[in-house]
Amino acid sequence: MEQRISLVTLGVTDLARARAFYERLGWRGQEVDQTVFFQAGGLAVVLWGRDKLADDADLADRDTDGFGGLSLAQNVRSRAEVDEVLRQAAEAGARVTRPARETFYGGYAGYFTDPDGHLWEIAWNPGFALAEDGTLTVPDLGG
Repeated sequence: MEQRISLVTLGVTDLARARAFYERLGWRGQEVDQTVFFQAGGLAVVLWGRDKLADDADLADRDTDGFGGLSLAQNVRSRAEVDEVLRQAAEAGARVTRPARETFYGGYAGYFTDPDGHLWEIAWNPGFALAEDGTLTVPDLGG
């Protein structure tokens, strides 16, 4: 298996509400067959009905409450940008679960959840430089 991710699919309870939320953040998507696709750098973020996603994966356990042990992250170029993205998210309807603060690795980060409870971290990490197009490459960590 190649070491890469092509798509991140978020199971949502209300597709129109979810799409509107991400569009208020400035994202632009395309909808096909009740599925919304957003180009997100070198991969795509997809919004799809939670029940449809569970059916497609043949999941019997559909408990959708609580923390699922997964977060999405967007690294940005400065501390100020972390604060700005969190502000925009809150204005778009997100719940900021942790305001931005200094991190153990010398960066600055905060978290929000979208209307379906998907957790997003917004982080500035001085050790993970971003290319002009926003691409992140993991540096040599000596391990």
